[in-house]
Amino acid sequence: MGEFKVHRVRFFNYVPSGIRCVAYNNQSNRLAVSRTDGTVEIYNLSANYFQEKFFPGHESRATEALCWAKGQRLFSAGLNGEIIEYDLQALNIKYSMDAFGGPIWSMAASPSGSQLLIGCEDGSVKLFQINPDKIQFERNFDRQKSRILSLSWHPSGTHIAAGSIDYISVFDVNSGSTIHKMLVDRQYMGVSKRKCIIWGVAFLSDGTVISVDSAGKVQFWDSATGTLVKTHLVANADVQSIAVSDQEDSFVVGTAEGTVFHFQLVSVTSNSSEKQWVRTKPFQHHTHDVRTVAHSPTALISGGTDTHLVIRPLMEKVEVKNYDAALRKITFPHRRLISCSKKRQLLLFQFSHHLDLWRLGSTVATGKHGDTLPLSKDADHLLHLKTKGPENIICSCVSPCGSWIAYSTASRFFLCRLNYDRVHPKVSKMPAFLRSAVQILFSEDSTKLFVASNQGSLHIIRLLEGSFKHLHTFQAQSGTVESMCLLAVSPDGNWLAASGTSAGVHVYNVKRLKLHCTVPAYNFPVTALAIAPKTNNLVIAHSDQQIFEYSIPDKQYTEWSRTIQKQGFHYLWLQRDTPITHISFHPKRPMHILLHDAYMFCIIDKSLPLPNDKTLLYNPLPPTNESDVIRRRTAHAFKISKRYKPLLFMDLLDERTLVAVERPLDDIIAQLPPPIKKKKFGT
Repeated sequence: MGEFKVHRVRFFNYVPSGIRCVAYNNQSNRLAVSRTDGTVEIYNLSANYFQEKFFPGHESRATEALCWAKGQRLFSAGLNGEIIEYDLQALNIKYSMDAFGGPIWSMAASPSGSQLLIGCEDGSVKLFQINPDKIQFERNFDRQKSRILSLSWHPSGTHIAAGSIDYISVFDVNSGSTIHKMLVDRQYMGVSKRKCIIWGVAFLSDGTVISVDSAGKVQFWDSATGTLVKTHLVANADVQSIAVSDQEDSFVVGTAEGTVFHFQLVSVTSNSSEKQWVRTKPFQHHTHDVRTVAHSPTALISGGTDTHLVIRPLMEKVEVKNYDAALRKITFPHRRLISCSKKRQLLLFQFSHHLDLWRLGSTVATGKHGDTLPLSKDADHLLHLKTKGPENIICSCVSPCGSWIAYSTASRFFLCRLNYDRVHPKVSKMPAFLRSAVQILFSEDSTKLFVASNQGSLHIIRLLEGSFKHLHTFQAQSGTVESMCLLAVSPDGNWLAASGTSAGVHVYNVKRLKLHCTVPAYNFPVTALAIAPKTNNLVIAHSDQQIFEYSIPDKQYTEWSRTIQKQGFHYLWLQRDTPITHISFHPKRPMHILLHDAYMFCIIDKSLPLPNDKTLLYNPLPPTNESDVIRRRTAHAFKISKRYKPLLFMDLLDERTLVAVERPLDDIIAQLPPPIKKKKFGT
């Protein structure tokens, strides 16, 4: 594996935004997640829970509701009173429309997916028709006295239930009139509260309405008579969310205490056909409020203030007991927020509304393996670059020479020149020349800038001393506007590889300015790619943990890649649940591939034999001495270190130096608001 000096960086003060709502799409097996800063993320549950797309946040966009409609169309609504539809190909907002009802608290698509219902601050329930190009207002339902906080359609599409403050309303969809108004008991643990907020409702096909409220109750109502059937007191605080399975045989609720409760419909006795709802399993995977839940056919999904997206499989629904049946906690984005200038030893940290540039510390001390060396010069915070306007930063990059910084928001691309004449660099902004970018990359010699736009095109810009020139634009392939989310350039600057979320990897000849080849498409999305020096082999990592090596000059997979696909990867390698986010190469060791995910750093030595399932994958420390022949014979290609975690970034600065950026979960939790205090026995 080799010995390296490691810069262990822990001053990237990144805190993910809390999760506000989730929406599961059964047809595509995708999950949409909205965060408190307005960011919307799309996870492909069939592709090892990979975050394949995201839409950047906006300060004025406090998303309160998220739903899928017919044709895999995604809508959101929030407290700014607007309904937004997202373009899942171009990765931007298709359009936004004011609903004219004040802040929007809830939204639900009809069972057919052709109508959209929203609940507003002014007590109005509005129905929209979903047309192929845009949604169109149809009519208002009877206005209620207070805001509409939750909505649910009857599976037949003829009635809806709406949760408000102190009561639940049942509407007839055809007439828009209120059929029943069911008053909710304000009693909370024997004490009457001022208000009882109905945070969630679910309408079942047998006419039962299930409600969850701020008094900690889960209640069952008969919508035909408007009467209460049963009450479960499940928490000492708010029950904030509910989701029902498609078969209506189970549902899940999330509480403000961080607990998720699973309810199932079970037979009263073993021989009886009569069934009743029973609280079967509590799960405590969150430290703070569970703001939202979803129910897929095989798992319970929850998210909240503690920023974790938790996927808890239902073991009785999982056919094969493998890594799909393991609990998943997704905390960090599956994209890079850090870039590195190797020449000047700089790190650029990306936050929602600003960039921080740091110079790494240095040491003159020496030591043996495992020693922590004291710094002779501390890390230096060189630059705090703040964006103007309410939009979040999509992507950013610092050039290898450290003289350029490029970043983009949803409406504008920025290029800055850094002058290091003084102690802190002076920033000069270049004139605007592009609207927006989804990915940015500099060439190794910092003379070219590659920009992927959200319309599928790739721009090449030549960087001169203090100025720039637009060289060429590679247009999107015919019939597609898919954005290229990942870029890789060869060290000699002759080849550019670009990958979208579903199409194959395209390789362009930068000298001749034309498409060279397209790597054969694979079923799983690309999570990282890089081009090796000298050989110009393209290494591609996919979300199912497979790695391919493709020879760009020969336009075919290499012999090593064919061998590893024939033999197969070690089963423990395939069971990792975080994607590889970065690949690099050792400048003096062409047989080494360096890569990492959030919980391990790995060097693959292509000169050594591949491990089989009987081999210990996380085995080999390097031989202690040259005469250790037995250990040399048992050594295999995968050298893995799990010392640094959670690992957001790792790369080589030079032949003998690595930089590792960690973000401990305890540091994130320490910056969150305090959770609800629970009284424990004896305190």
